[in-house]
Amino acid sequence: MSVLASPLAAAIASPVLAGVKKPSEAIQPSKDLTVAALLKRYTSQYVKANASAAAPQVQSTLAKLALCRTRALGGHVYLCEGCQSETPVYNSCGDRHCPQCSGARRADWLDSTCELLVPGATYFQVVFTLPEELSALALGNRREVYNLLFRSAWEALRGLIADEQGFEAAAAMVLHTWNQKLDAHAHVHALVPGGGPSLDPSRPGWIHSRKQNGKPSSAPYLVDAKELRKRYREAVLKGLRRLREKGKLKLQGQFQALQDQAGWDEWLGRFEHKTWVSFIQGPPNEHCRPEHVAKYLARYMTGGPISDRRLISHEDGKVQFWARVGNQTGGGDGRAAPYTLSGVEFVRRWSMHILPKGFTKSRRYGGYSNHHRDRYMKECIALLPVETPPNAHRR
Repeated sequence: MSVLASPLAAAIASPVLAGVKKPSEAIQPSKDLTVAALLKRYTSQYVKANASAAAPQVQSTLAKLALCRTRALGGHVYLCEGCQSETPVYNSCGDRHCPQCSGARRADWLDSTCELLVPGATYFQVVFTLPEELSALALGNRREVYNLLFRSAWEALRGLIADEQGFEAAAAMVLHTWNQKLDAHAHVHALVPGGGPSLDPSRPGWIHSRKQNGKPSSAPYLVDAKELRKRYREAVLKGLRRLREKGKLKLQGQFQALQDQAGWDEWLGRFEHKTWVSFIQGPPNEHCRPEHVAKYLARYMTGGPISDRRLISHEDGKVQFWARVGNQTGGGDGRAAPYTLSGVEFVRRWSMHILPKGFTKSRRYGGYSNHHRDRYMKECIALLPVETPPNAHRR
C-alpha cells in the first residue's frame, strides 16, 4: 500500500462520497484492516502535519494506542506442552479511546444500567444535539461545552417531566461527539423511564407518562417534544452566556470575532429562534426491550467513533468506510454509502473525539444518580406492578 507523497496535502484533501451500495455488496476487508492499524499507520504523519493543532492530550493518547498490544508494554508467553511452541500475548494499553481495549468496561456499564430497569415500565431514548456551529465551538472548549450539554439536557428533561407528568425523573446519559463521517457532532443519548414515583405527597403512587390534553397518542408518550426542544435550547444559550461572562470560553481562530460583545450577541442570537434537534423515541413495538437501547448506548462507551466492521478498504493512502446518508433527525435514513478520506485526515477526524483527561462521558441523573438511586429503585419496585402497564403501546 502506497502513501501519499504530501501528508499536509492529504490532510486537507476533500473527501469523496462514492455511489450508494448496500454493505452486503462490499468486498470483505482484510483481517489486517482495522481502525487500530490505521491509527498506527498514520499517526506520525498526522502529528507532523498538524503539530500546532494536535493538543498534548491527543498526542499522548495516540502514542498509547500505537503501543497497545506490542512488545513495548510487556506481556506473557504461553507455551504449548504438546508441540512446545510459544505464543506471546502482549498487554493492552487500557485507554478508553483504544479500538482494541475496554470491552470489559462496556460490559460493566451495560450490566449496571440494566439493573436500573424495572418490569412494567416503558422506556424511551431521548437525544439532545448541539447545532453544527456549537459543535465546532466545543472542539476548543470540550470540557466546558460538553458539561453544559449534559446539564442542559437534564434540566430541560427533568423540568418538563415534572411540569407535564408530575413524577420523579431519571436518566442514564451517554455523550457522543461524532457523526457517521467522523465530523464534530456533539449530542447525548438518554435512556429515560416513562413513569416514576409521584412528586405530589398528597397523591402518592406510580405515574405512567401519558398525553395530558388533546387527542390521545397512539404511540408511547413521554413529554411534548416541541416544548422539550425549546427548554433545551434556552438552557444551552443561557449556559453559553454564563461561560463567556466568567471567561471560561476560548474564542480563537474562526471564533475570534466573538471576543467582541456585539459580535457575540449577534452570533448567539442566530440560535434563539432556530428549531434545535432533539427527539424522543419510544419502543417501536411490544417486542423492543429497554435492554436493546442500553446495549446500543454501550457500544459507544469506549473505543472511539468508528468500528472495524465499517471499514471497506485502504489503498494508495486512502481509507474508505461505510457512512449513513440522508438528513433525517435520527442521523440518516438507513442507507449507507462508501466514504473516502486520506489516511491522515482519517486520523485527524478520529482524534477530534478524544475527550479531556478524566472527563466522564456517561452520567446518571435524578433517580438514577448515586445520591438517590437506592431510595428511588426501592420506591419503583414497591409502587410499580409487575405486569405490563395498561395500554402501554396503545395510548
